Amino acid sequence: MTYESILVETRGKVGLITLNRPKALNALNSQVMAEVVAAAQAFDADANIGCMVITGSEKAFAAGADIKEMQAKAYAEMYLEDFFVGWEGLTRIRKPIIAAVAGYALGGGCELAMMCDFIIAAENAKFGQPEITLGVMPGMGGSQRLTRFVGKSKAMDMCLTGRMMDAAEAERSGLVSRVVPLEQLLDETMKAADKIAALSLPAVIMNKESVNRAYETTLAEGLRFERRVFHSMFAFEDQKEGMAAFVEKRPANFRNR
Repeated sequence: MTYESILVETRGKVGLITLNRPKALNALNSQVMAEVVAAAQAFDADANIGCMVITGSEKAFAAGADIKEMQAKAYAEMYLEDFFVGWEGLTRIRKPIIAAVAGYALGGGCELAMMCDFIIAAENAKFGQPEITLGVMPGMGGSQRLTRFVGKSKAMDMCLTGRMMDAAEAERSGLVSRVVPLEQLLDETMKAADKIAALSLPAVIMNKESVNRAYETTLAEGLRFERRVFHSMFAFEDQKEGMAAFVEKRPANFRNR
């Protein structure tokens, strides 16, 4: 597939997707959505890929959704298109996706980062849901995911005032997993992705599914799901290899089966 709004490359066992609309600060339009989802689906289907990274530029991960694309639309058009629903394809990717965020991650940019499995932020990163200043609200999951990540009070603060959260506050609040110097952002993110990609893919996917289940069910059901998935891992060769390697004090040689 030929991409016009993103750059796609493979680095070892990691698929790298870079948003590439510099004149628009990587604003997210329907083309970007379609291309990001398509690239992620292609990596998900590639047996040689174990993890993905989505990033932008040093100035902007993504400064928001493309307002010019939406401005003239009417309610019936938005509703019948189910505008933004295409982004749900990204949340159905089974392999892990890491967001490497530098600069602005606002509106749709913040929402895209939250669709990823975790976020590594540069020191200059700024997160926000400023849709209220345009007379609207988040539409790609901001009111839902942000509340789950940082709690009701901060989510209300950000959605109702439109203020931005810097990288330090984002880490304190649990929105990002770690903060690194800007010049080290991609290297540090790739190190994490490489480490994940070197592990047993079935185990990685099952871990991802189990953590995500915590947001969708009760504690009792989540614990039961975790146990059953844990039990099922003993059907894999990688479980035997991993535990044998630990006992024998040698590196494991996982074969993804």
